[in-house]
Amino acid sequence: MPRVEDLAHDVTVLILGGGRGTRLFPLTMNRSKPAVPIAAKYRLIDIPISNAINSHMQRMYVLTQFNSVSLHRHIGRTYRFDTFSTGYVQILAAQQTDGDSSWFQGTADAVRQNERVFSQIRGEFVLILAGDHLYRMDYRDLLADLMLHDADVAIGVMPCSEAEIAGFGAARVDEDGRILEFREKPKTAEERSGMEVSPDLLEEKGVRADQPYLASMGIYLFRKQALIEALDNDLVDFGGDVIPAEVGRRRVQAHFFKGYWRDIGTTRAFFDAHMDLVKFNPPFSFHDRDWPIYTRPRHLPGARLDSCCFTRVLLGDGSRVVNSTVEDSVIGLRANISGATLKRALVMGVDNYYPLAPADAPPVGIGDGSLITNAIIDKKARIGRGVKIINTAGVQEADGDGWAIRDGIVVIPKNSIIPDGTEI
Repeated sequence: MPRVEDLAHDVTVLILGGGRGTRLFPLTMNRSKPAVPIAAKYRLIDIPISNAINSHMQRMYVLTQFNSVSLHRHIGRTYRFDTFSTGYVQILAAQQTDGDSSWFQGTADAVRQNERVFSQIRGEFVLILAGDHLYRMDYRDLLADLMLHDADVAIGVMPCSEAEIAGFGAARVDEDGRILEFREKPKTAEERSGMEVSPDLLEEKGVRADQPYLASMGIYLFRKQALIEALDNDLVDFGGDVIPAEVGRRRVQAHFFKGYWRDIGTTRAFFDAHMDLVKFNPPFSFHDRDWPIYTRPRHLPGARLDSCCFTRVLLGDGSRVVNSTVEDSVIGLRANISGATLKRALVMGVDNYYPLAPADAPPVGIGDGSLITNAIIDKKARIGRGVKIINTAGVQEADGDGWAIRDGIVVIPKNSIIPDGTEI
């Protein structure tokens, strides 16, 4: 059998980046979900691309559709392989063809409409990834499982509790890890019945007893011919349609993953992931030289701090913070904060420096005397003096002038203006 290291070079990677991102709105008001900034300097799309590069799978396509301009720009500026490499990251935007004039109707339909691209590429395997998850994974391990069990499909799964499985696809497996049944988002006790993993298998895999379910991670490795045949129909979604159908007619193998993985497609999950990053011992760290996460080099100066008190803060390059107290927060590139207090805040920064402010608006950044907690401040927002963003009433969902509340988190959208003295 060929070595997995050699077979990895024959994997074509398809990254799904075309969804509307409605669960992350208004952060996706003017950008697609994979283009949303994360961890002070990265974008969500950097995660799967970096995992693929580190797995020696460097032939990648990103399928895009909604609000894709900034995503295209980021990929074009970031992922440029040299002339002596066979690697590339190419955009496959939704388009009309003689065979199909419709937009992508779902994850499976998006891949189906691009079959003419990946079917002609050398190599036996196609790896399908989501563009809105935070994790590190060596995809060669997934490939090794597929080859070891002579499977047609391998799916990344991770143990989870009864409360968690309702939000994911659930896999029932035998003692060899073969998936016998797949149910998309089983929300009721009846739907979850019989989907638990056997105690013996849990013990073998070193999984806690309170995590008896296996959740799909949205990571699918297909033999190319199997994928072509699986899409020879009108099914629109992988988790809800294609995978359950394939379980009934092919060998579909589960690949157990026990590392950090988070679906950050909702405002609450996105915010909580950032709060994980600023913990003293974060469950996921970008400080790993053996498995780096890549992004666009910007050649910015170091951050400047003057008379500040910082406690567990992730600080981006080019930022300027003066006379401020910041705790458990992430401050993005070029952020400008003066005389403010921030606690559990995510400030995305700005794309360019804006030294001057219009006469009728505060400057870009956060002004003197402002108090911000449990909030997300998107790029180029103008927060005036004496602003309080604290949601003291504990409102879960609301919309206002230049702000929104989602899952209890106050979100200040991109380019918003919050006047002096505003209280939210």
